[in-house]
Amino acid sequence: MSVFTPVPEAVLSQWLKNYAIGRLTELKGISAGVQNSNFFVTTTLGRYVLTLFEGIGRAELPYYLHLMAHLARHGLPVPAPIANRDNEYLGTIEDKPAALVMRLSGASVMAPDEHHCTRVGAMLAGLHLAGMSYGRRQPNPRGPAWRTQTAARVHAYLPKAEQALLDREIAFQATVDTDALPAGAIHADLFRDNILWDGEVIGGVIDFYFAGNDTLLFDVAVTLNDWCSLDDGSLDPVRSDAFLHAYHAERPFSDAERAAWPAMLRAAALRFWLSRAEDFHLPREGEMVLVKNPDEYRDILRQRIAWSPALPAV
Repeated sequence: MSVFTPVPEAVLSQWLKNYAIGRLTELKGISAGVQNSNFFVTTTLGRYVLTLFEGIGRAELPYYLHLMAHLARHGLPVPAPIANRDNEYLGTIEDKPAALVMRLSGASVMAPDEHHCTRVGAMLAGLHLAGMSYGRRQPNPRGPAWRTQTAARVHAYLPKAEQALLDREIAFQATVDTDALPAGAIHADLFRDNILWDGEVIGGVIDFYFAGNDTLLFDVAVTLNDWCSLDDGSLDPVRSDAFLHAYHAERPFSDAERAAWPAMLRAAALRFWLSRAEDFHLPREGEMVLVKNPDEYRDILRQRIAWSPALPAV
């Protein structure tokens, strides 16, 4: 989460009159993240998160907001969006689409252990199973077409060795067939900073604004690459094993998924190398903007090309 567009308190106070959540008492920008403008909002009746959507079209937003509502109804620790007096989740502030969601309790754990990874694996499987009954459909916004287009945009900014790595990986991913893999609604960005811990349990799963319909295995790969990687990009076998077995216990992996697993780990690493390279080399202007080092995911990609763990057997 970041702040690209500031929101005056007077503007927000007026906007909140269309919501039955009391009067504004505090507004605070959130500096973490890279995609939208986010604020902590406190009113006389509760605590919320306000998001102004900077790069997402208004037509795409109902998918995310209704997915969050769907998962919350299924008992997952997801921030439910708040409807206004017109029973709409989506409004407008400073000419930007805007939404309010409940602010959940807890804090991120940036140095997770085996216990954390076990909980995350089970939770992700539960999210995928609940998402099977979600009726809306929208492609993963950071899917294969986006990866090819973004690779072309950042290519000239990379050193020769990285250009060669990128070219080889784009060519490899073009050969991967995912048609036989289970698919559904995925989070697609379930990094450590997008899970809040309330003591020993998961108190919140946040930031669904990269979600879409894609192979479930891609989501597993995205999550494992962040939660279970060491500083050099290689995988911690203890954390990886805990995460994968916990997921498998809730939603067993198929034979097709086992065969595709190495390619999905590479696709997940490529996706975040590209997005970070784009943010680094082609930054957007903003009041409070966090740009993450793309080298981390370049190294993870290299490590996944060299080796990947097997998925648990039936």
